Amino acid sequence: MAFDQTLIAAARQARQNAYAPYSGFAVGAALRTRSGRVFTGSNVENVSYGLTICAERVAVAKAVSEGERDLEAIAVVSEGAATPCGACRQVLAEFNPDLRVIVADVRGSEEHHREFCLSELLPEAFLPGDLK
Repeated sequence: MAFDQTLIAAARQARQNAYAPYSGFAVGAALRTRSGRVFTGSNVENVSYGLTICAERVAVAKAVSEGERDLEAIAVVSEGAATPCGACRQVLAEFNPDLRVIVADVRGSEEHHREFCLSELLPEAFLPGDLK
């Protein structure tokens, strides 16, 4: 499978800015919108763990704050190619429940890279249309 190397490279670069002094688990994300713009994020931990912000949500917040809401794909780079947490999955689904999600291992080996449709990771998502 051919992975989006440009998006993975942007996520890998963003990971270098992670602030993870408590867990040591640095994560980088790169989010592409349908207009072609890319927004990056890194996780920002806090001594009060519940206030930690994941890389994926940082990237979404940057995109939305710049007027972009039509999300196309996200790449997430971490040790072991971890998938987004449940909170991030829900936030991403708000904007595109069929978002392309690429998870990549920080070591760069494609054998550990995986790709999903967000709806696979968050089946039966609670979406804006459910408020009717």
